[in-house]
Amino acid sequence: MRCRLSILAAAAALVAGPALADRIDGDWCQPGSARALTIDGPRIVTPGGRRLTGEYSRHFFAYTAPADEPGAGTRIEMRLLSEDEVEVLTGDDFQSWRRCRPMS
Repeated sequence: MRCRLSILAAAAALVAGPALADRIDGDWCQPGSARALTIDGPRIVTPGGRRLTGEYSRHFFAYTAPADEPGAGTRIEMRLLSEDEVEVLTGDDFQSWRRCRPMS
């Protein structure tokens, strides 16, 4: 019986695989540029390095661009499209950003 339970536990661990975060939190990079941002719950570090509080939910984040950054005063909205892709809406423009990859 003990052996059977050990085998079942090992099989369950293999089938489960790594848990993927299904949250907008994390580091995001704009492909083809050096622009990046970090979301941590309701807090964001903007591409210009400003620390702000915005509107947060598990798959959505929004804030108003600060005066000293591009798009000053514009509402910026982000929607999680997949584990590695977020849509960034700035006014009528939208871009696809990717999760930043760690430097090796």
